[in-house]
Amino acid sequence: MNAQSLSDTAAKISSYIHRTPILTSRLINNIAGAEIYFKCENFQRMGAFKMRGATHAILQLSDEQKAKGVVTHSSGNYAQALSLAAQSLGITAYIVMPSNAPQVKKDAVIDYGGHIIECPPTHKDREETAKRIQLEKGATFLHPYNDHNVILGQGTAALELLEDHPDLTHIFAPVGGGGLIAGTSLAAHYFGTNCTVIGGEPFEVDDAYRALQSGTLEINETTDTAADGLKMPLGDLTFPIIQQYVSEIIRVDEEEIVSAMRLIWERMKIIIEPSCAVPLAALLREKERFQDQKIGMILSGGNVDLSNLPF
Repeated sequence: MNAQSLSDTAAKISSYIHRTPILTSRLINNIAGAEIYFKCENFQRMGAFKMRGATHAILQLSDEQKAKGVVTHSSGNYAQALSLAAQSLGITAYIVMPSNAPQVKKDAVIDYGGHIIECPPTHKDREETAKRIQLEKGATFLHPYNDHNVILGQGTAALELLEDHPDLTHIFAPVGGGGLIAGTSLAAHYFGTNCTVIGGEPFEVDDAYRALQSGTLEINETTDTAADGLKMPLGDLTFPIIQQYVSEIIRVDEEEIVSAMRLIWERMKIIIEPSCAVPLAALLREKERFQDQKIGMILSGGNVDLSNLPF
């Protein structure tokens, strides 16, 4: 993966995604003591950055693979992203979802044309069911984040941000499975000018922070966080990129996540999900270190269950 492959990815997916707006808030700048540019992927098609990676992964398939469809297992944004990307490209998407997934998420997948196959709510059952669909349908499995084509797709958000603001000193992004921050770090490396990438991660699921310390993939003992989009562990493809190109990861507690989410709602009048608030929470936690800096902030998504707000 290099600068050309990232540029090529941006060109390939451009007609299938939105070039999302970049917003600022004078009040949040005053609170942080820095100049922040929010890349609003909550305004992306289907409401999250994952539309980028899903679209690129499908576009890389052969005609024969496209004819047989794609399959993944997900109960969140990737389920919706793959369904909509597949619908946009005229192919079938099989989405394995746990039986206890919120009905609002199932409804969204159906609205985007995805074919839901329910399974018991364990990771083992999800993987086994997806493998069964692969065998039965001949569908191609597309991983939500541990895939080079997905990583390149996710990196186009930061690429757009740097095209509009090439003098950013830092870009903050949330860390879950690592697809977004890996892609972001590649964009910063190839298209930024001395631009460092910093991850935000909840204390409750801090495997990425610990992995950078230990030099090996770590697991999470608990997943007790409001940032439900960040519960997945790093992948073996995302981790080496993060090791090489991400400067550091700042951990935040649940109260800080909810406070940052609320601050954006109140001051910017936009809807973001808890996972999306984590990088701002990270910046505010360590704001003395970033005074007067010009900072990019990836707002990863806005698919909020309004019946289950954390405040």
